[in-house]
Amino acid sequence: MENLIECVLEAGEIFREGFNSVKKVRHKGVVDLVTQFDVEIENLLKKRVSEILPEHAIIGEESSNGLERAEKSVFIDPIDGTTNFVHKIPFCAISVGVWENGRAVAGVVYNPILNELFSAALGEGVRLNGKKVSVSNTADLQQSLLATGFPYTKVKMGRDFRWVIDTMQNLLPFTQDIRRLGAASIDLCYVACGIFDAFYECNLKPWDVAAGILFVEEAGGKISNHTGSPYRFEDPIIVASNGHNHDALLDMLAPYQET
Repeated sequence: MENLIECVLEAGEIFREGFNSVKKVRHKGVVDLVTQFDVEIENLLKKRVSEILPEHAIIGEESSNGLERAEKSVFIDPIDGTTNFVHKIPFCAISVGVWENGRAVAGVVYNPILNELFSAALGEGVRLNGKKVSVSNTADLQQSLLATGFPYTKVKMGRDFRWVIDTMQNLLPFTQDIRRLGAASIDLCYVACGIFDAFYECNLKPWDVAAGILFVEEAGGKISNHTGSPYRFEDPIIVASNGHNHDALLDMLAPYQET
């Protein structure tokens, strides 16, 4: 863990420099952005992490061709929240999640702009800047502050778009409020440390959630898909909560048509 944190902190120096610099921005999709700093950070992390964990497959957002499968994998998102990064909105982070035999065993999420470093190892709890944290105790959905996100597929105004709008309509009157920060790794970290009481989103990728899943569970929370079953990377929707309001949140989600 110390070595993993050290290499993420090293990558954070590039992140911090890039945040305040002129960026070369290109589009991977209609609204899906990537900068030279995404690529530079990922290349650094792949090199450093492969030295620390030589038996693990390294799966990075900017270099992955799909859902690779390996018994031991490390999922890297060099800049989760690239749109925020480009617009100098300080909710963006480096996310590194280590998985073995189908479960998360270690992770680091680091926001160099707000100086927030979350770390966790299986069975050892979650730490924010070295201090142990846990989920909130809020049980009443009406008093719960939720987080969500909007998938890039929204531009097609299809199934995902309708699900986002219908679920928002279902939930908004019956929660304290809903926030949209634009970085799923941070949303999951904020559930783990009790800032948010729950989080849900559709159409996320493994590198978005590989570390955050462990954080929520290690902090005493709950992770599932939209049906309440254990979440898998292939599932269209992830739901994370403090565990007390999980079933109430699931009941309010709009139906998701999988075909």
